[in-house]
Amino acid sequence: MENQKNQTCRKKNGKEVSFDFKLFVIDEINNGRISLNFASKKYDISRSTIDYWLKKLSNYASKSKVMSKNDELKRLRERIEELEFVKDFQQDMIAEFEKITGEELSKKYLPESLAQEIQKKKRKLTK
Repeated sequence: MENQKNQTCRKKNGKEVSFDFKLFVIDEINNGRISLNFASKKYDISRSTIDYWLKKLSNYASKSKVMSKNDELKRLRERIEELEFVKDFQQDMIAEFEKITGEELSKKYLPESLAQEIQKKKRKLTK
């Protein structure tokens, strides 16, 4: 009995970290910025603890950032529309430039499909 009194209890070396920090570490690992081993060394947290966080909190992190399919489709359609506008503007500028200078650089430097679109725009400009 006396021997047990002299023994010190094993203390926990656990760190208290915020919920946001746990999500941050999980996000870094899931996005491939760092590995689980590197995170363990970098933040001085055991691999098993980080593995536990991954199992428990990965779903939480992904659910909080997930966009509904309809919202994502809407965002992508808007982006496509925006890029189509930029493409049309650039093609108009190239067609106008070629019309003024008389040089046909689009045939020389652009893919054939784009060069054909620019030629069509030039024909429309001359009509």
